[in-house]
Amino acid sequence: MTTFNFSLSKRASTATSSVIREILKVTERPDVISFAGGLPSPEGFPVEKLRQAYDTVMSNHPKVALQYGPTEGYRPLREWVVSDFKARGVDITVDNVLVVSGSQQALDLIGKLFIDEGSKVVLESPSYLGAIQSFNQFGPTYAAVPTDELGLVPEGLTDEIAKDARFLYALPNFQNPTGRTLNLERRIALVKRCAELNLPLIEDDPYGELRFEGEALPGLFALSQQYGGTVIRMGSFSKVLAPGMRIGFVIAPEAIIAKMVQLKQATDLHTASITQMAVYEAVKDGFLTEHLPKVRELYKRQCGYMLEALEENFKGIDVTWTHPSGGMFLWLTFNESINTTELLPRAVDEQKVAYVPGQPFYPLADKPVTNNLRLSFVTVPEDKIRTGIANLAKLFK
Repeated sequence: MTTFNFSLSKRASTATSSVIREILKVTERPDVISFAGGLPSPEGFPVEKLRQAYDTVMSNHPKVALQYGPTEGYRPLREWVVSDFKARGVDITVDNVLVVSGSQQALDLIGKLFIDEGSKVVLESPSYLGAIQSFNQFGPTYAAVPTDELGLVPEGLTDEIAKDARFLYALPNFQNPTGRTLNLERRIALVKRCAELNLPLIEDDPYGELRFEGEALPGLFALSQQYGGTVIRMGSFSKVLAPGMRIGFVIAPEAIIAKMVQLKQATDLHTASITQMAVYEAVKDGFLTEHLPKVRELYKRQCGYMLEALEENFKGIDVTWTHPSGGMFLWLTFNESINTTELLPRAVDEQKVAYVPGQPFYPLADKPVTNNLRLSFVTVPEDKIRTGIANLAKLFK
């Protein structure tokens, strides 16, 4: 074996693997029922529509599709985003839209835009692990806004927490990991509070189109046009089409988009032209209007299976769980004597079932919370959901 002598950057030296990705390696065993992955259901992938879209692009515009493109993104796709949001009452232009290589790149660009080493970043507690991992590259310090059964508590964003912070990052719809949704009253209060504090608000909304119960609520960016403040909105085609395409977008004030374009130029020049064009070809004529109801119905059915299994099997166990109205996740909270991180190896080895322990989703490492876990319900068949939840209950009993 060759020995290399080299020095890593501080960023590379301190980088760690995603806890979820490491768990997924273990759950590749065919005998393990995994509720750990945050993956959309392949049953919801519009395979034939996307095949046709790529065929059309390569038949009609092959030279454009295979060429370099503008950093801002394929203009017809950006114009589609503008028209889609205008239909929701959101007033934007194409200059407010940047196409990115999945929401994860948006998080990376936001980190580069705002975070210096030691900068304060405000997160919900718990928050999305992928965002924490992305922001960690830049060496921030974290402050946490408390949450309850209704999600982020706007009153918890105190002057002390907000002092010198670069931004607040939040997922208002079917939050990862909890599945909770901010109600309209809290959305308005949060936007007003961030405007009052002059604190940029990052709205991450990959799951908003996956609502299977109740009425859609206005997004934080939309509310900022009424109540003021700076909101940067992240969106994605990963959950409404397919994640392997890696197409997302950012909506923000023009000055912020212009600076993100500069940062993206140094990162990857532009998002893949052929993929952007295929996405546009797929969605331009209203396909999502007919496609998404099928996906929502699938997710509603899957969520119902898991909630039924929890009600049936977790009787007598000191635990509560969320009841999401959309998205992909359930969040279980046990009494404080339970450590879900320590129990995970037993769950896999003894009960052949996997989950994601809650601890990594909490931004403040000096205040570990160990009595939660996340379950994903969308990729597991009904029989395995019922078997897996029954097996999990045996462990906690």
